[in-house]
Amino acid sequence: MSAELENHIKQARSDFEKAIEHLHKELQRVRTGKASTNLLDGILVNYYGSPTPINQVANVGLADSRTITITPWEKKLIGELEHAIFAANLGITPQNDGEMIRIMIPPLTEERRKEFVKQAKHYGEEAKISIRSGRHKILDFIKKEQKNGLSEDLAKAKEQEIQNMVNDFSSRVDKIIEVKEKEIMTV
Repeated sequence: MSAELENHIKQARSDFEKAIEHLHKELQRVRTGKASTNLLDGILVNYYGSPTPINQVANVGLADSRTITITPWEKKLIGELEHAIFAANLGITPQNDGEMIRIMIPPLTEERRKEFVKQAKHYGEEAKISIRSGRHKILDFIKKEQKNGLSEDLAKAKEQEIQNMVNDFSSRVDKIIEVKEKEIMTV
């Protein structure tokens, strides 16, 4: 009975880690006013009828702190790349010179920075909701096990262990959001 409970606790910790990983992935896509190739992660290009990530059909790099360059391996892909970037609705306009695509990242206004901070906080709150949901599942399991003979003292100890874990992960989320907020608000 206790081994099964430990497995559930390990699974909960794994789920909490996944929530943190997902938060990192979401925050990579939040613009900070600086060019980053992460902005293009998740954008798929129609490559011979198959959706393919941009970095698998072109060289993606940074020309300077505000310019992303995309050089396709096949020149005929330039239109597909441009279309995929437009379709991703990132709020940026690619510039095609026939050889490569340049994406100029405009400086962010104060208002736009605040919008991105709000978006980052929203992602942080989603991560915390995911963590709390995981806590709810494991606490339900502990209550079920308690009805099946788990001692009350052990159940209380495990509940406290879960709560400490949730508090730790929630504070990690807060720190991650705080760092991202500073990054966004830095001019």
